[in-house]
Amino acid sequence: MVQRLLEPGEIESLDHTSIPRLLLPEARSLFTGRATRLRQLADNQIKGIPVGDTMKGYLLMMAALVDAQAAVIRTLPAETFALPDAAGIELAIDHHMPPLPVSGQRPATWRRVFDAILDQLDPLAASQPQLAAVLAELRALDSAELEGCADAVLAELTEGVHPLHAPFVAAALQVMWTMRASQLDAKRVQPLVTNTLCPVCGAHPVASVIRIGGQSQGYRYLQCSCCASEWHMVRVKCTTCESTAGVAYQSIEPEGGMPAVDPNEPVNKANDPSRVARAEICDSCHTYRKIFNQEHDYNVEPLADDLASLALDVLVGEAGYSRSSGNPLLWFNAE
Repeated sequence: MVQRLLEPGEIESLDHTSIPRLLLPEARSLFTGRATRLRQLADNQIKGIPVGDTMKGYLLMMAALVDAQAAVIRTLPAETFALPDAAGIELAIDHHMPPLPVSGQRPATWRRVFDAILDQLDPLAASQPQLAAVLAELRALDSAELEGCADAVLAELTEGVHPLHAPFVAAALQVMWTMRASQLDAKRVQPLVTNTLCPVCGAHPVASVIRIGGQSQGYRYLQCSCCASEWHMVRVKCTTCESTAGVAYQSIEPEGGMPAVDPNEPVNKANDPSRVARAEICDSCHTYRKIFNQEHDYNVEPLADDLASLALDVLVGEAGYSRSSGNPLLWFNAE
């Protein structure tokens, strides 16, 4: 049976208690699945997201970093990821504020996560001198330097942040916030005044994804770049300025051109590589954010797929659009 896709106005008129408004991360499986996807992408196994040789090595390095994130979750004690006091969480929820804000004071235990991730990478660094050098530099950072890097990462600032250091600091912060987010009650968390920021931690989304299965079938969610929570936003709506005018899509044409269209096939047929990864562009604010479609690739992983689809960033950037927010595992110098 082909399910009819609802228009934005129709979705907004529905009873939203029937749509899972917030999907909290399954922290203990998230990073394992992400590492697997990164390796598949690096091996060019994913139709619709072509990866060149220059990107392959970086994706494999990030897969190792994500493996380290998964290992740290398994080995560190649960109290490392303790939630703030209940009264503080309730106060934030009552005022439609993020209960686990990325701004403000961080739990001191994030440093324990950071050290553990570096330790997990030591065996790999023994055979990779460049990685060994980066780990040595990270361990040499004093407390003020490390906390300053964390501040910049959470604020998505490029000024004063070493692009090779930032992904490792971001990885530790991701583990910290993802593990804590997974302990919340999704039904209690309230939407923010703006739907363009994560209702759990207030960070920007890394990308959006069209989900399939159950009550989420056919609905679009934004995935948080920090805590991996996903929140619902209607389709064909800019995820930066929330405009519904001037929204369009760009994708990378598969090698060999677009497949021939069979007039007898349904318009929304599955497994169309050209619809796995697209850039949703907005002519109102001239920004874009990528959107991945589980209807066309069941195993889409927004952060990993966003990282691998750098060719799409180049394409849209050349068309004059600016990226709405970054990927925590890929940083560039300010210039």
